[in-house]
Amino acid sequence: MPAMKRLGGKLWYSATALKKREINDLKRHFSVFALSFPGAEALSTIYISILSQHLRGEGFTAALQKSCSTLVQLALALHQRVSSTFLPTAVKFHYIFNLRDLSNIFQGILFCTGECLKAPLDLLKIYLHESNRVYRDKLVEEQDFQLFDRLQADTVKKFYEDMEETLDQTREMNLYCHFTHGLGEARYMAVESWSSLSKTLLEVLDSYNEVNATLNLVLFEDAMAHICQINRILESPRGNVLLVGVGGSGKQSLTRLAAFISNLEVFQITLRKGYGITDLKSDLASLYVKAGVKNIGTVFLMTDAQVADEKFLVLVNDLLASGEIPDLFPDDEVENIIGSVRPEVRGSGLMDTKENCWKFFINRVRRQLKVALCFSPVGSKLRVRSRKFPAVVNCTAINWFHEWPQEALESVSFRFLEEVENINPQVKESISKFMAYVHMSVNQMSKEYLANERRYNYTTPKSFLEQIKLYRSLLAQKSKDLTNKMERLENGLQKLNSTSAQVDDLKAKLAAQEVELKQKNEDADKLIQEVGIETEKVSKEKAVADEEEKKVAAIAVVVSGKQRDCEEDLAKAEPALLAAQDALNTLNKNNLTELKSFGSPVAAVTNVTAAVMVLMAPGGKVPKDRSWKAAKVMMAKVDTFLDSLINFNKEKIPEACLKAIQPYLQDPEFQPDLVASKSYAAAGLCSWVLNIVKFYEVYCEVEPKRQALSKANAELAAAQEKLTAIKSKINHLNENLAKLTAKFEKATADKLKCQQEAESTAHTISLANRLVGGLASENVRWAEAVENFKKQERTLCGDVLLITTFISYLGYFTKRYRVQLMDSTWRPYLSQMKVPIPVTPDLDPLTLLTDDADIATWQNEGLPADRMSTENATILTSCQRWPLMVDPQLQGIKWIKNKYGEDLQVIRIGQRGYLDAIERALAAGDVVLIENLEETLDPVLGPLLGRETIKKGRYIKIGDKECEYNPSFRLILHTKLASPHYQPELQAQCTLINFTVTRDGLEDQLLTAVVSMERPDLEQLKFDLTKQQNDFKITLKTLEDNLLSRLSSASGNFLSDTELVENLETTKRTAAEIEEKVREAKVTETKINEAREHFRPAAARASLLYFTMNDLNKIHPMYQFSLKAFSVVFQKAVLKAEPEEGLKQRVSNLIDSITSSVFQYTTRGLFECDKLTYIAQLAFQILLMNKDINPVELDFLLRYPVQPGVTSPVEFLSNHSWGGIKSLCSMDEFRNLDRDIEGSAKRWKKFVESECPEKEKFPQEWKSKTSLQRLCMMRALRPDRMTYAVRDFVEEKLGSKYVIGRSLDFAVSFEESGPATPMFFILSPGVDPLKDVEKHGRKLGYTFDNKNFHNVSLGQGQEVIAEQALNLAAKNGHWVILQNIHLVARWLGTLEKLLEQYGDGSHENFRVFISAEPSSTREGHIIPQGILETSIKITNEPPTGMHANLHKALDNFNQDTLEMCARENEFKSILFALCYFHAVVAERRKFGPQGWNRSYPFNTGDLTISVNVLYNYLEANPKVPYDDLRYLFGEIMYGGHITDDWDRRLCRTYLEEFVKPEMMEGELYLAPGFPLPGNMDYNSYHQYIDDNLPPESPYLYGLHPNAEIGFLTQTSETLFRTVLEMQPRDRGVGEGSGTTREEKVHVVLEEILEKLPEEFNMAELLGKAEERTPYQVVALQECERMNILTQEIRCSLHELSLGLKGELTMTSDMENLQNAIFLDMVPESWTKRAYPSMSGLALWFTDLLARIRELEAWSADFILPSAVWLAGFFNPQSFLTAIMQAMARRNEWPLDSMCLQCDVTKKNREDFSSPPREGAYIHGLYMEGARWDTQTGLIVDARLKELTPTMPVMFIKAIPVDKQDNRNLYQCPVYKTRQRGPTYVWTFNLKTKENPSKWTLAGVALLLQI
Repeated sequence: MPAMKRLGGKLWYSATALKKREINDLKRHFSVFALSFPGAEALSTIYISILSQHLRGEGFTAALQKSCSTLVQLALALHQRVSSTFLPTAVKFHYIFNLRDLSNIFQGILFCTGECLKAPLDLLKIYLHESNRVYRDKLVEEQDFQLFDRLQADTVKKFYEDMEETLDQTREMNLYCHFTHGLGEARYMAVESWSSLSKTLLEVLDSYNEVNATLNLVLFEDAMAHICQINRILESPRGNVLLVGVGGSGKQSLTRLAAFISNLEVFQITLRKGYGITDLKSDLASLYVKAGVKNIGTVFLMTDAQVADEKFLVLVNDLLASGEIPDLFPDDEVENIIGSVRPEVRGSGLMDTKENCWKFFINRVRRQLKVALCFSPVGSKLRVRSRKFPAVVNCTAINWFHEWPQEALESVSFRFLEEVENINPQVKESISKFMAYVHMSVNQMSKEYLANERRYNYTTPKSFLEQIKLYRSLLAQKSKDLTNKMERLENGLQKLNSTSAQVDDLKAKLAAQEVELKQKNEDADKLIQEVGIETEKVSKEKAVADEEEKKVAAIAVVVSGKQRDCEEDLAKAEPALLAAQDALNTLNKNNLTELKSFGSPVAAVTNVTAAVMVLMAPGGKVPKDRSWKAAKVMMAKVDTFLDSLINFNKEKIPEACLKAIQPYLQDPEFQPDLVASKSYAAAGLCSWVLNIVKFYEVYCEVEPKRQALSKANAELAAAQEKLTAIKSKINHLNENLAKLTAKFEKATADKLKCQQEAESTAHTISLANRLVGGLASENVRWAEAVENFKKQERTLCGDVLLITTFISYLGYFTKRYRVQLMDSTWRPYLSQMKVPIPVTPDLDPLTLLTDDADIATWQNEGLPADRMSTENATILTSCQRWPLMVDPQLQGIKWIKNKYGEDLQVIRIGQRGYLDAIERALAAGDVVLIENLEETLDPVLGPLLGRETIKKGRYIKIGDKECEYNPSFRLILHTKLASPHYQPELQAQCTLINFTVTRDGLEDQLLTAVVSMERPDLEQLKFDLTKQQNDFKITLKTLEDNLLSRLSSASGNFLSDTELVENLETTKRTAAEIEEKVREAKVTETKINEAREHFRPAAARASLLYFTMNDLNKIHPMYQFSLKAFSVVFQKAVLKAEPEEGLKQRVSNLIDSITSSVFQYTTRGLFECDKLTYIAQLAFQILLMNKDINPVELDFLLRYPVQPGVTSPVEFLSNHSWGGIKSLCSMDEFRNLDRDIEGSAKRWKKFVESECPEKEKFPQEWKSKTSLQRLCMMRALRPDRMTYAVRDFVEEKLGSKYVIGRSLDFAVSFEESGPATPMFFILSPGVDPLKDVEKHGRKLGYTFDNKNFHNVSLGQGQEVIAEQALNLAAKNGHWVILQNIHLVARWLGTLEKLLEQYGDGSHENFRVFISAEPSSTREGHIIPQGILETSIKITNEPPTGMHANLHKALDNFNQDTLEMCARENEFKSILFALCYFHAVVAERRKFGPQGWNRSYPFNTGDLTISVNVLYNYLEANPKVPYDDLRYLFGEIMYGGHITDDWDRRLCRTYLEEFVKPEMMEGELYLAPGFPLPGNMDYNSYHQYIDDNLPPESPYLYGLHPNAEIGFLTQTSETLFRTVLEMQPRDRGVGEGSGTTREEKVHVVLEEILEKLPEEFNMAELLGKAEERTPYQVVALQECERMNILTQEIRCSLHELSLGLKGELTMTSDMENLQNAIFLDMVPESWTKRAYPSMSGLALWFTDLLARIRELEAWSADFILPSAVWLAGFFNPQSFLTAIMQAMARRNEWPLDSMCLQCDVTKKNREDFSSPPREGAYIHGLYMEGARWDTQTGLIVDARLKELTPTMPVMFIKAIPVDKQDNRNLYQCPVYKTRQRGPTYVWTFNLKTKENPSKWTLAGVALLLQI
């Protein structure tokens, strides 16, 4: 590599990309060294020295050392034999055995110590073990094991004597491992026995489980062996391991355990969203540090699922190969690492240079970091990986995990069943056997399924474990249910039994109660009298009391009046008193003293003091002396004076004092205010006097009233006392009365209670009687039910076993396979087991899992009504693994969406935030539907799919996030793909359920639909019945549940529970009613089903129509139809059918209406060329279904197996036709046909050569054959008339409306469109269908001007505009046209989603019209299925036939056009000629290559522009410039399209014939019988065409009538080939031919391989051809090419043969090859390496053999054959050039001035015995379009039906160009095949008398093959 890099800057190379030549170019820059495999001696020396060195160690005996060389010789011999026997193939790509393997064997032996190897025999044993590990563990299949064991034993016997016994022992058990003495004691020793190993490993497993997540493993022998094998590899230095096995084989678990034994940690990457190379690098870097720096042993475990990107393996490859991964660490990190290991490097005695440290680090990484890869062998992935990443295979030890053997399956299931209770121990073994058998039988059936149906169904050990898991959980659940049911019933029964015993006790109790009641009645009566007397007493006393009470009340009223009066008056006096008080308060010692000290105060003051003295006169004696002096005396002692004032008796003022005081009071001066100015104290006294007097006056008024009041109060008190005495007496009486009343009430209550008890007892007795009577039948029924349940309990383990297998394994199979497995495989096995498993006979698994109520509910939710769908729904609702629905017709998803409604989260992988949505749903416990899955799933979802919970089942990891897991979360996966290929790992995690509609399934669904429309009463009745039955069941169940729960919860005396008994009686009544109704319903149901069956033929026909329509996409991917759309058509058809009273006729009308509606619906979207194919297929399928035709005859018609190499005895039939007749004769019905034709040749000739033989009667008794038999004969006699014959056949069988090509009016189709149903126009060149849309839009008011009509022509950048238009239109109900959507491939996915989204809930007038061109190849097809399926597809194709085309060409003009040119005559004539020319060139296309070599899109634009040019030139030129016009039209306007020179010549020739001066002279004929019209008006031209144009025939184009035969034959060939490809795949099974597709292919394959000759020995030939003349060079080139072709044939067939035997995985290439062989087509990989040919495989191969024979003859002596078969060359040009080269060399002429001259001889090949002196004779050419007349030596018109007459031998020689004669010659092109165009070889000049232009127009050419 370094040398290469210097050589040219950068040069990357990959082994696959370098061709041989490139390698040779590179080689010259290098010195090349060849390293061969070391010789035996060298190897012997190497390994003897290694081994003897080891055996010289201590503990080994001398005998061992001696036996060393024998062992090495044995090892080398076995290695030699293994590597030469086991060669790599496509599947066994890893069968490469080299020195690595030898060294690994000796490495293993070196593990052994003297303890292990004691004698030479031990050495042999360890060698046998190691060679098994190294060679045998790589092997893939049982045959290889056996072969290896044989080789090993034989080789041992050669080197050792008497070894039989030892070999037998080692065969039984020969296993070594590092842990025979348990963990921690690593010694490599032999394992003593499986049981000791098992014991050790179980201890290991326990210790593992203590510290890690629990592994629940069953250690059967295989598993234990694998642990030892993996551990052995991990213990070896640099031991990396590649474990190959399907997912779920235990690769990871066993590796973890093996790593644990070796004390290695295990690391796995965690995928998360966007995990890429950089993440992997950082993970690996940390592993490197752990292993290299910290010296911790680690296993890097990687599985298929973790290779999210294949580029990951680049890193793994580097890690394995060298340990060095480029750019793993940044520089600073590298420095750190080097720093970390430096001390250790020094310690080991090395220099601590950077290099040494790094090397030390990498070496330790390689020692400590082990890689364990767990890959799956399915498909070609592993093979491709091993090619791209060689270290994956070379640098690992391979350990192949095989399908678990029966024994493993049994022991695993047995081990898991051991813990299960409720199974009889003997039965457990049978169950485990049955489980294993089921698993194996499904594997077998899956192979068959793949072969017949092309569907991949896998089972893996994981799916087996899932089956066991499901079995255990279902068994537990079902037995719990059963136990509960039984307990309740038994409880009920026991309660019933105790009832009758209780009734007698009740009767005795009732008698006692009646006696007691009588006594109670008497007591109560006595008490009534006593109470009466007491009551009277009380009422008397009460009357007295009432009187008293009235009196007291009257007194009280008076008293209160007086009291009020007094209080009012007193209130008046109050203020005066208060004022007096206030006045006193103003006086004090000081101011009184001050007053006292006045000498002679004024009168006002003295008056005051005088007044005070008057008031205070003791005893009312008013003093005379009231002078100031006297006053002073009075006030002498101030304190005393104040006190006397305060304590003055204000209520008793003597009369005298009052009188005496009056004068003072009347004195106006006597006012405190006035006095105050004189003395403050005097003012106070003045105020006191005034107020005291005032108070007293009031008081005098009140006093008498007060006295009256107190008297009244006394009276009141007396009255009240009297009343109280009376009241207490009454109370006493009342108490007595109350006691009596209470006594009375108690007696009455007792009496009532007693009465009630007696009544209740009587009631209870009657209830008990009812209960016992009523439950008599329940007693029986429940007892029976308990018996049944007990029976069920006995068979439960078997029943659940069957339903488990049903759920686990049958989901993806179609009905046929399900029935075959369940009824023909599993049940018979069950019935013949030694220890039978108890199982209910004829158990229908559905009954245990669902009931009619569930099924009815599902059907109401939109689940189709057929059995298959019910099974699917049952599996979907019962399975534990997530269901994955394969649902191309979207019936399943419709049901799921209805079933879960709003609660369903619908997600698509890859939509924004879908992982977050899943996380949220996971926590909330929602139901999630992931729809439209592709074949692979995001690896991040792995743990979710596998339900790998962590933390005791509470979380699931999605990526690196731990998401909370709610146990009620449910995931449903869904794909639209019809037959997806899901990897086994995914299939093990999910339950695949096949929702694809089958013919029977659809028939059942359509039957329901047709009956519900035809007999809604019946369907309603059936629906009501079902619903009623379901309601009954629910009601009964509820009632019974109620009853039982009451019975079981009723404690002690439950007989008083009236509700219970009434409930029972309701139950009884209902049950009786229901039983009656169920009986009625059974009868009704039978009647209904009978009535429904009458309509089955209509449903069957509809189902057939759907599947025929659905198969059309095999013809063209545009033809996609959805079931939804079909159902609508179907329903409309039923409604449209002619009404009819008679049922039979009505059904026949229905069939007719359905057939024609579907026919119309389908054909309007088909291209013209495919319509006949469809209708033929339809007719054949209908007839097959009705058993009206023989499948064998149909097979002949479609396949047309011609017997090769026969010669026709009659001149009117070709050899090919005769070959067909001969193979037809091998069938009984056609015996002697060949003899009859030969015998009555004349009659048959007349028949065969008639113009329309399909309308004629066949000669002799052959006319009475069936229509299909007549078709078979016609296929051989007149293949060109087959399209007409098939059309007639269809018309005869189905009716004429199926063959009339009428195009539907756009408006009719428009009626069927809707917001969710767009219209899709499939475009054809030269037609614009959108004009119809615009026209119809105008009618309905949708135009651009109204802004409700949007037309978007798609192309770059238009997508946004289209989206806006759609959005607007959907809201407002506009129309949108999207043109040419095929131009925006990347946007189509978005468009599909938009249409789906707007289809729902948009405006009802919203419409979308789409147009697109169909792609010419399948691969180029890009229109999404979703868009095509929902749309109404319409094709518009240009008109066919000259008549229509000429009118159409003229339609581009009008009267005004004709009148616009001044030179009217010339203009009109040339214009009409141009129209004819346009029609001719457009319509000539239909003649295939004889018409035009290549197809050109001539369009009306060419014509209209040519007419404009004509107008301009005529206006500008005085003379008509014919040459210029022809040039412009022929080379520019029309010629612009043309790419082929011969086509250009043809175009030129037409114009020379049509546009020339003669046209003005009225002598020009555009076609025989059609002269150019003169000057007319526009309409007359149209009329002229109608009147004068001859009927359609090739003459109108200048072609011979034979041209039509050619293209008609071609059309019919295509028709039959297509119909053959559309035949249902499984026809091979059972019906018709009797052999399977594979067998047929195998027969052909063997035949080809047998006949294929050996390759040419090129080395020998090169030796022979010394001269290397031009001819010899050609021969050598041809031989070399032939070798390349035959190698490919041999190689590909050999591969396919292995594939068919199952030794190789079938690749898509192999499938294509198989298909091609089956359909008699030449496989593509051969065509690529071969020469152009149009033959089927059989003829092509015959031709190939002829070519090889020709080459063999020529290369035998390299002498030029007398006449050369020019067609036999890969490259005929090279031979023709060789003729010129030979001549040029001989005459020394320059090659470029030479040409070939072609003379046609009059002889045939046989007439020549030697080649000419110069040039060569060539033969084997055919002429098409004319024939060669040998007599005259000219080209002449062909004979009718002689399409390609043979040319005589031609003499080709080279002459100088200038010697060439060009007169009367037609330059005739030579082509290899009828395809012409690209197969052009040369031009030969042939003589002609006629104008060469005639032959040009007739498309005359020479062909090398026909």
